[in-house]
Formats: sequence, C-alpha cells, structure tokens
Amino acid sequence: MGWKHVCPDADRIARDAVRVALATQITTTGLPLSARVELCIVLADDIEQQRLNSRFRGQDAPTNVLAFPAWEPGMLSPPGAPLLLGDIVLAFETVAREAAEQSKPFAEHLRHLIVHGVLHLLGYDHQTAGAASIMESLERAILAKLGVPDPYHDQATQPPVSASVCA
Repeated sequence: MGWKHVCPDADRIARDAVRVALATQITTTGLPLSARVELCIVLADDIEQQRLNSRFRGQDAPTNVLAFPAWEPGMLSPPGAPLLLGDIVLAFETVAREAAEQSKPFAEHLRHLIVHGVLHLLGYDHQTAGAASIMESLERAILAKLGVPDPYHDQATQPPVSASVCA
C-alpha cells in the first residue's frame, strides 16, 4: 500500500491545504501580497524519510513531516519568477500509523501535517512553549478553514476511524 492506494486525492488535498495556509499567512510573514510562490511536496515512505531525517537532523528514525525552507523574510526572486519557499516531505507509513493511533481520518491528518510543514517553510517553529503555542494556534485557524477539527483537542472519546479513509 502507498499514497495513491490509501489516498488517491492526495494531490488535491495538498494543493488545497497549501493554498489556504498561504492565503491565511501571506500578510503576516512578509511575503509580498502579489508574490507567486512555489514549494515542493514529496510523498515519501518511511525509508526515505528516515534517510533524510538522519542526514539533516541527526535523527536515525522516520518522522511524519520534514520541512526544508528556502525562503527568509526579505528575500526577493528575480522579476517574474516565483518565490521558492522550500520542500515538505511526508512519510506514508508514519502518517498512516499516526492517523490510526489518533483515530483520525487519514486525509485530516495529512492536511494537518501539510499545514504544519507550510508554517515551517514560512519561519514558524515549535522549539519553545511560546513558539509552539503560536504555531498551534495558526494551525487550528487554518485547519478550521479546511473543515478539519482541532488536531490538538483530545479525541480519545471519539470512535476509531479507519486510517484508509481519504476524502
């Protein structure tokens, strides 16, 4: 099993999540309002994610999402060229396992992780409690616009959801 088997709409879900995240954050990050932006989303597996995580973060284990920013506030692109934000890499097996463990539909968890990755590309992090609080608040606001419930709310009382549901 893989991305296309479990979530045939992954491309559309990714585009929608990126579009809403950028539209919500573009005025608060210093991105020019008229900027065309470009980013890459890689739908990888745990093996590739572990390799990247080991190489770039010194963590020899897969993780759900990695973000590799290429943009910083104040950076400009050549006239007519898009602003390159960076790359987001998602690990299929980890995303699927987490969705099942958290009783969340796969598509909702995918949307959350893409929004999380976009915020990292825009310079947000969760290295301190204060920064994490800001980032989580932004995630909640963006995900609400996408119709995704608060991912940080305790969902232990909700019935389990199949991790293979992607809509």
